[in-house]
Amino acid sequence: MKFAEPSSRLLVLTGPSGVGKGTVLRALLARYPQVWLSVSATTRAPRPGERHGENYFFLDRQAFMDQVAGGAFLEWAEFAGHAYGTPAGPIQSRLRAGQAVVMEIEVEGARQVRRRLPNAVQVFLRPPSLATLEERIRARGSDSEDSIARRIARAREELARAKEFDHVILNGDLNQAISEVEAVLQPMLKTASS
Repeated sequence: MKFAEPSSRLLVLTGPSGVGKGTVLRALLARYPQVWLSVSATTRAPRPGERHGENYFFLDRQAFMDQVAGGAFLEWAEFAGHAYGTPAGPIQSRLRAGQAVVMEIEVEGARQVRRRLPNAVQVFLRPPSLATLEERIRARGSDSEDSIARRIARAREELARAKEFDHVILNGDLNQAISEVEAVLQPMLKTASS
């Protein structure tokens, strides 16, 4: 699928699981309701309070893999035993309409987006430490010990790749992290249509 330019209106927010991507993003979307948030698909079960089509498109593995085979995803990856992917069509439509778009995805997916859309602006959110990251994951109360161990091991690998991204922002102080991501987002809003 060929994408409308400029893909520089596409902000990719990534970082290890549990780093606070969703928290930072919710604050930004509250301030900038004109920004469109891409909704990903996943094969994992919904967490308490999550809704199909709002938080994720929750698909069984066969339906997900059928969409992969059909080229429906801009990116997709396996993570912690589940598949995640971003439907390409809605992003393409929003970019064509001149809207700023934000994707919140895992690191491997962000790398795939970079290959397909090198002008997309990529922000890597990092934790103050792996111990802090583990505390945040445990605080969610939704992961097994095995899942937590896999997420921490994956985080080590992802942190080693941080320098690949356009911006690396520390999420130690939440308000500071929000301000820094906001500073990256604001120029994108100026290029978006009203």
